[in-house]
Amino acid sequence: MTRQLVLDTETTGLDAREGHRVLEVAAIEIINLMPTGRVFHRVIDPERDIPSDASRIHGFTSADVAGKPTFADIIAELETFLGDDPIIAHNAAFDFAMLDAEFARCGRPALPRSRMVDTLDLAKGRYPGMPNSLDALCRRMNIDNSMRTSHNALLDVQLLAEVYLELMGGRQPGLVLAIERSAPALLPGEAPIVRTPVMIEVDEGALQRHAAFIATKIKDALWLK
Repeated sequence: MTRQLVLDTETTGLDAREGHRVLEVAAIEIINLMPTGRVFHRVIDPERDIPSDASRIHGFTSADVAGKPTFADIIAELETFLGDDPIIAHNAAFDFAMLDAEFARCGRPALPRSRMVDTLDLAKGRYPGMPNSLDALCRRMNIDNSMRTSHNALLDVQLLAEVYLELMGGRQPGLVLAIERSAPALLPGEAPIVRTPVMIEVDEGALQRHAAFIATKIKDALWLK
């Protein structure tokens, strides 16, 4: 079983060295490249003002975060959710650097860079020389991002999970449907449907006609060797 976390943050600015802080963090769990439905999402009081330039990007104002928990209040819960598994982010070095600063304030070690998976690097490798922002990737992969009017961490991480799964080869909706159909929900008092396999017998004449057709249409059929 391969467990990974897709993560995004929103911040008061671009550089933790200038005192900027994390004000929203979101992460979703995927196992074997399939979302499990487990989500971590917290809006945080950054314990400082939110510049208007940052508010224009993500929509948060100081009034929106007033009374919210601080990063120190949520760090234990976040660490538990992240565990020791790989963390996927877009331009991951930024998110890791901002989280490093928050972890350091709480006396916690930085996240190991060995856990970092950067979808921006993956996208550059797959689409060299092309725009590879989250919006550009959503458009290229036909992922609906019409709700993304601002940089909201929870929405961004949901979109990023779809992008990552496409970058890794695409999801397998048929597999999901097979799982869902294998155990249909039953109404109270309803008995499950039991299907009995039926053997289909083919007569000798049909087999001979099929063999003749193959001989004339397909040269060196692999299954006949």
